[in-house]
Amino acid sequence: MNYPFYTLDVFTGQRFAGNPLAVVLEADQLSGEEMQEIAREFNLSETVFVMEPRDPVHTARLRIFAPDRELAFAGHPTIGTAALLAHLRAADMIRGRELALVLEEGVGPVPCAVWRDKAGTLRASFEIIEEPHQIEAVLDPAKIAAALGIKPADIGFGGHEPGLWSAGNPLIFVPLRHADLLGRLQPVQALWQEAFAPGKGLAFIYAGDHTPSGQGYRARMLFTTPELREDPATGSAAAAFAGVMMRFERWSDGAHLVRITQGEHMGRRSEIILGLEIDAGELTGASVSGAAVIVTSGQLTL
Repeated sequence: MNYPFYTLDVFTGQRFAGNPLAVVLEADQLSGEEMQEIAREFNLSETVFVMEPRDPVHTARLRIFAPDRELAFAGHPTIGTAALLAHLRAADMIRGRELALVLEEGVGPVPCAVWRDKAGTLRASFEIIEEPHQIEAVLDPAKIAAALGIKPADIGFGGHEPGLWSAGNPLIFVPLRHADLLGRLQPVQALWQEAFAPGKGLAFIYAGDHTPSGQGYRARMLFTTPELREDPATGSAAAAFAGVMMRFERWSDGAHLVRITQGEHMGRRSEIILGLEIDAGELTGASVSGAAVIVTSGQLTL
């Protein structure tokens, strides 16, 4: 049987930047074991398999696989798949206006929106359905600093401190006192697991990068699989970052956008936009958005 597939670069409007993604369509006849084998063959951080939705009101059902396991939810697969489906099914409708979609994932139905901006760039967003929250964990800044190859004094700024946060995928957030330190990290794999065990080896390291146009952050995402690797763009981390923003920053009521730049140290620059809705000082809604570009298409033959 032949299964159509596409690859995209997500959280970027340029090919060969951002986070690569494979999407296999019409995958209803594939078993979970076959999906895992195909994800291992693509060998990208995630491969998505698109099937008919269980609820006909929804757009599609997704199963998301890393090369070694299935994931209940992931950010850049959600953005990339929503953008691809809207482009394939309703290309004319997304020019100049948003098209609403609902994707069924392991965490439940995920509301999405897709549009093309004035430059013609394909963009998508998803609503954060699990409230970002901090998980109690014992973290040792000295061990974290040693695992990152920096000094303990390099950790923290403006009240920000390390913590375990989740909006579906728990991971440890580590603030650095200035953005230049991101390029000086020298991760030590032998020390990694002990330092980041509460986050199962997942670490999102960030620093402020504010500009006159708005509040921004630069970040790196490192993880073990079991070897130490880096992710060029992490939508699930951006979702949990909404909790970090509410814990350590002051916001006026209304809508706010936070820009997160990631992947620069891999040569795959990405830009993630975190949207916050604040009412009476409380987070009432949050979203993650970004661009996507289709890179390849083909047929997978089994």
